[in-house]
Amino acid sequence: MTSRRNFIKTSALASAALLTNVSESKASANKKESSSAITKPIVLSTWNFGLKANDAAWEVLKTNGRALDAVEAGVKIPEGDPTERSVGYGGRPDRDGRVTLDACIMDEFANIGSVACLEFIKHPISVARAVMEKTPHVMLVADGALQFALSQGFVKENLLVEESEKEWKEWLKTSNYKPIANIENHDTIGMIALDAAGNLSGACTTSGMAFKMHGRVGDSPIIGAGLYVDNEIGAATATGHGEEVIRIAGCHLVVELMRQGKSPQDACVEAVNRVVKLISLRKKELKDIQVGFIALNKNGEYGAYCVQSGFNYAVHDATGNRLIDSDFHLKM
Repeated sequence: MTSRRNFIKTSALASAALLTNVSESKASANKKESSSAITKPIVLSTWNFGLKANDAAWEVLKTNGRALDAVEAGVKIPEGDPTERSVGYGGRPDRDGRVTLDACIMDEFANIGSVACLEFIKHPISVARAVMEKTPHVMLVADGALQFALSQGFVKENLLVEESEKEWKEWLKTSNYKPIANIENHDTIGMIALDAAGNLSGACTTSGMAFKMHGRVGDSPIIGAGLYVDNEIGAATATGHGEEVIRIAGCHLVVELMRQGKSPQDACVEAVNRVVKLISLRKKELKDIQVGFIALNKNGEYGAYCVQSGFNYAVHDATGNRLIDSDFHLKM
């Protein structure tokens, strides 16, 4: 009987000690998790022109400005640069010689605004923000978008610069349309940012693929395709062949994968893998396709991935501004 009582007593003490150790381990883990530093503010953008765009965004972020203001200010830099041939003023025209622009913007409250096939306005991202803030709608297109822009005081101007016009006239000699979506025709600046208050916003703007059919719209102005922000989880933006991004609702997918616990890097990889799978199902040549994603979560962790080599992205945080070559799927 004594042995039985001792056994029970010993077992009880051992169980209590085990529970105490488990509780202490959980407390230690929770303390470690809660004390881990969040990198903020931080801003990411696609391609090498993202460096200058990031600089402009950082001017807003470093003084505790709102991420929404930062991403608008950032992408306006390539939009207004006539030497940038795939965004805004200076963008390459469609096959009819018309420069048509697409853009969207999204803030921490899931407010969204978008314009597509907009002509004659240098900064479509600002028109997209006006749609978000001053209309009951989320998207305006073509003539309607232009009419709205003019009503808001935007100035109508010719966006077809001399170099783009020369390229278009040279293209007309063959009219061979085979889009290249890499550094030669990178077609989009997407920007996502986390501000000092811990809020996310994003912007995406483009002149689209050079010499596209008039009226063609890619993923860039489509919330959930070219851009998506969920202030509880993270944000993502895309570049490359917009049709492929639209097929998988790419940026919404990336954010939802982060919601399920994936890191920004792993979420981008999974999204690219889905693009690759659908290309294979349709028996298309993977080497002719480029799609890239960048993603940022609420902790300031980021990642990127693309179909093939050639895609890079810019990151600006308190340590500085740098350009990073993205990892990619198609290893030759």
